Amino acid sequence: MEGQLCANLEISVEKPPGASPPSFIALLKVYRELLVSRIRNTQCLIDNLIKNDYFSTEDAEIVIQFPTQADKVRKILDLVQSKGEEVSEYFIHVLQTVTDAYYELQPWLDEIGYKPSENICSKPVVNTDPVSRYCQKLRYELGRDSKFVMSYAQREEMLLEEIYSDSIMELVSFTNESLGKVCQLEALFDDAVGLINEDGETIYVFGDAGIGKSILLQKIQSLWARKQLEIGAKFFFRFRCRMFSCFKEDEAICLKDLLFKYNCYPDQDPAEVFHHILQFPHTVLFTFDGFDEIYSNFDLSSVPEMCSPNEPIHPLVLLVSLLRGKLLKGSKKILTARTGTEIQRNIIRKKVLLRGFSSNNLKEYTATFFKDEGQRTLVLNQLEANPNLCSLCSVPLFCWIIFKCYEHFHSMFDSHELPDCSVTLTDVFLLMIEVHLNRSLKTSLLKNNTRSQAEMFKSRKETLLALGKMAYKGMENSFFIFEQEEVSSVNISEGDLQLGFLRTVKGYSGCDNQCTYEFLHLTLQSFFTAFFLVIEEKVGAKELLQFFNECSSTETAQPTCLRIPWLKKQLAGKDPFRNKEHFHFTNLFLCGLLSRSKQKLFRHLVLPAVIKRKRKTLITYLGESMKSHLKGVTRSRLPNYNQVQVQPNFVWMLRCLYETQSEKVGKLAAKRMHANYIKLTYCNAYSADCGAISFVVHHFQKRLALDLDNNNINDYGVKQLLPCFSKLAVIRLSVNQVTDHGVKILYEELSKYQIVTFLGLYNNQITDVGAKYVAKLIEECSSLEYVKMWGNQVGDEGAKAFAEALRNHPTLTNVSLAFNGITTEGGKSIAEAMQHNNSVKIFWLTKNELDDEAAMSFAEMLKVNKKLVHLWLIQNQITAKGVKYLSEALKENTAIKEVCLNGNLISQEEAKAFENEERIICF
Repeated sequence: MEGQLCANLEISVEKPPGASPPSFIALLKVYRELLVSRIRNTQCLIDNLIKNDYFSTEDAEIVIQFPTQADKVRKILDLVQSKGEEVSEYFIHVLQTVTDAYYELQPWLDEIGYKPSENICSKPVVNTDPVSRYCQKLRYELGRDSKFVMSYAQREEMLLEEIYSDSIMELVSFTNESLGKVCQLEALFDDAVGLINEDGETIYVFGDAGIGKSILLQKIQSLWARKQLEIGAKFFFRFRCRMFSCFKEDEAICLKDLLFKYNCYPDQDPAEVFHHILQFPHTVLFTFDGFDEIYSNFDLSSVPEMCSPNEPIHPLVLLVSLLRGKLLKGSKKILTARTGTEIQRNIIRKKVLLRGFSSNNLKEYTATFFKDEGQRTLVLNQLEANPNLCSLCSVPLFCWIIFKCYEHFHSMFDSHELPDCSVTLTDVFLLMIEVHLNRSLKTSLLKNNTRSQAEMFKSRKETLLALGKMAYKGMENSFFIFEQEEVSSVNISEGDLQLGFLRTVKGYSGCDNQCTYEFLHLTLQSFFTAFFLVIEEKVGAKELLQFFNECSSTETAQPTCLRIPWLKKQLAGKDPFRNKEHFHFTNLFLCGLLSRSKQKLFRHLVLPAVIKRKRKTLITYLGESMKSHLKGVTRSRLPNYNQVQVQPNFVWMLRCLYETQSEKVGKLAAKRMHANYIKLTYCNAYSADCGAISFVVHHFQKRLALDLDNNNINDYGVKQLLPCFSKLAVIRLSVNQVTDHGVKILYEELSKYQIVTFLGLYNNQITDVGAKYVAKLIEECSSLEYVKMWGNQVGDEGAKAFAEALRNHPTLTNVSLAFNGITTEGGKSIAEAMQHNNSVKIFWLTKNELDDEAAMSFAEMLKVNKKLVHLWLIQNQITAKGVKYLSEALKENTAIKEVCLNGNLISQEEAKAFENEERIICF
C-alpha cells in the first residue's frame, strides 16, 4: 500500500518557474504512514531539532514517553508540522543528510526531488545515530589495527602500504582448475567471475603456509576502513580462528557478544546496532583467518544445526552457523586455510588459490622493500644469479625473512651478500634466528666482534631449548596458542620474550586476564620443534620420527577435528587435525638441522654421538619412505615408459631430501626410482621444489619423463631444473607460470642434449618471443614428436616461426597451437608449411581467429599433404564458404580421417550440405 501511495502521488518539492514555494507540511501529511514505517531511529532527529532550537527539552520528553518507535515518529511529525514550514523542511533535510540512519528513505527522497533551500543548508546536521556512530568507530579501529604489520622483531612495526605487494591470486573450480586471475580485490565479491556455487556464502581462500593469506585479509580490512572497498559492507568483523581454541568446552556466549566483545563494542545502544545487523545481514563482512588452526575437543554433533542469534551457545557453534548461513544469512564471508584443508562444497561460493609471487611480483616487492636504488640493484642481481634463492622468494613470508636478514646484516656490517650457493629453508630460518639474537646485543659491542653463528647459538642455548620445548609441546597436540602458565613452565624469561620469536595476542574466553602468546608464524613453531628434537639428548627414534608418522597417511583429503557435517568426515583412528602442513615443516627442518653441513653448528650444542645416532635414524627412514612412495608402477600412454603417479606428500618427501643436501641421500633416492615416468601433476609444487626434484633426478641413470603439469612453477623453477635436463626425454610444464624467459632456458638446455621427444607447455604465459624459441628447438631437435602449446599468446608471428620449423621436420607427429590468437595471416603460413611436412598426424588449431581465407589455404594443403590424419579447426570464424573449400579438398585426400569444425559460423541448415562427407564434422 505504501509503495502504491508513493507511485500514485506526484507531489514534487522542486519549484517550477513562477510557482509558489512547496508545502513541506503537506508533504509530511501525504507520506505520513511511509515515514512512520521506515524511520527506525528517532534520537538523531530529536538531537538535531533540539540543537537548532526547533524542539525544546519538553518536546523531546513528550516524544520519549511513547512506548513504540512508530508512536514516537507520529508524535515527532505532529510537533514538526505544528511548528511550520521551516521546521518541516529541516526535518526532511535531516533524513536526506544522515543517509546511514535513514537509507531506506533515500529512494523516496530521490523520488520527490527534494533540494534544501539556502536557509536550511546553513543549519548544521549532526549524525548521532548509534548504527552510524558504530560504523565510524569500527572503521577507525580496524583502520588503526591494519595500518601496521608486526615485523619478525616485536620492537618493529612496518606500514602495511610499504610492505604489501600483489601476488598471484587465482579463482579456481571445485577441482582446482583455473577460472582466471584476481586483478582487483573487489572481484572476490563479484559474482560475474569465479562463482562456483550460488547457494554458498563463503569465499574460501587457500594456499601454503607463508603464502600471504593473513596479510591479504589485513589489506582487505585496511581498504574497507578507508572506504576504498566498494562492496556494500557497512560492518566488518574479523576473527583469527586459532583463538577459538581458547574457549572452554562448557563456555557459551551469544552472537552479539561474539561480534562486539571480540571486535569493537558500540558506544551507544548496542541492542539497536545488533538489531540492525540482524535486519540487514547483507551489509556485514566477516573474515575468518586460519580455519585449519582450530583445535578443540568440543563435539558439534551434540548441538542442533540451527541456533538462535540471541541464545548463548558454544562459540564454535556460532562460527559454524555463520559459515553455513544459518546465522546472518546473506552476509559476506572470507575463510582462509592452508592447502589440504578440504571443506565440502555446499558452503563455498568461490575458491581462491594464492600462488605467491610471480617473477614480476618479486621485482615489484624488491623495489618496495629496498628504497635505495643501488641496494635494490645489488639484491636483484644476486637473486638473478641464484635461481634457488629466487624460488624460495616466491613465497612472500620466506622472501620477507631473506630480505630482512639481508637488510640487517647490510646495516650492521660493511657488506653482506646473499649466499651464492644452494640455500635451503633451514638456512633461511637459521639466519633469521641469528638476526634475532644479534639484535639483542648492543650495536657498538656487535661491531667490535667477529660474527659467529655457532658462538651466538651456544651463548643462548638455554633460551633456544626452552622455546623449542614449548613449541614441541604445542606441536604434539596441534596447539598454537600458549598461556602465561605454559610459557613460565619452560622457563622462558621476559628477556627471552623481547627477542621477538613470540608475540602477545588478544585472548578470548578465560585468557582475557593474562597474556597469551603465539609464535610469530606457524613455520617458526615448526622450526623450534625440530630444533628441540635435535638438541634434546633424551629424544629417541620414536620421538624423532613421530611427525613423519603423523604425515604418513596416504589419503589426500585431511580429516577434521570438528565433527561438522559439511566438513570431510573424520576417519576412525586417524589424527583428528585437518591439515598436517605444520608437521611437514617440522620434518623438513629436522632434515635440514641434521644435515652434515650443520654439524659444526650443533657440536657446540649437543654431543656429536647424539647427532650421529639421530642422523642415522633419519636417513634410514628416508630411504624406506622413498621405496613406499614409489610403489604402484603402471604403463604410461607413451611407449617404453613405466609411470608412477605420486601423491602430494611425495613433494614434501623431496623437500626433506633436499634439505639434507647429501649426495648420498640423493643417490639412494634415485636408486629407489624404478619408474621412468614421474607424474607430479596437481601436487602444488612451487619453483623451489624444482631444486628438490633436480637434487634427486640428476642421479637417475636412464632417460626420464617428468610431468609437472598443473602446478605453480615459474621461470625460476625452470632454471632450477638445469641439472636434470640431460636426462629428460619428456618434459611437461603445462598450466604453470612459464614465460618467454623460461622458454629461452628450455631451448638453450634441451638443444644441447637433443633427446627430448615431448614438450608440453600449454596454458602458460608464452608470447611470440617464446614461440620463436620453441620453433628453433623444433628445427634443431629432430627427436621431437609432441609439442603442446595450447592456451598461450603466440599470435601470428609465433605461428609463422612454427610454420618454418614444421616445414621439413622428420619426426613431429602431434602439434597443438590452439587458443593462441592466431588469425588468417598466421593460419595461411602454417597451411603453406604443412604442404611440405610428412610427419605431423594431428594438428590442433582450436579457438583461434581463422576465417574462410585461412580455410581455403588449409584446403589447398589437404590436396597435397597425405600424412595428416586429424585437423581440428573448432571454434574459429569459418563460414559455410570455408567449409565448402575444405569439403572439396577432401575429394583428393583419402588419408585424413576428420576435419573438426564445431563451433564455427555455420548453421545447422548450412551444415546439411556437407552431410555426405562424414569426415567434415560441424556439429
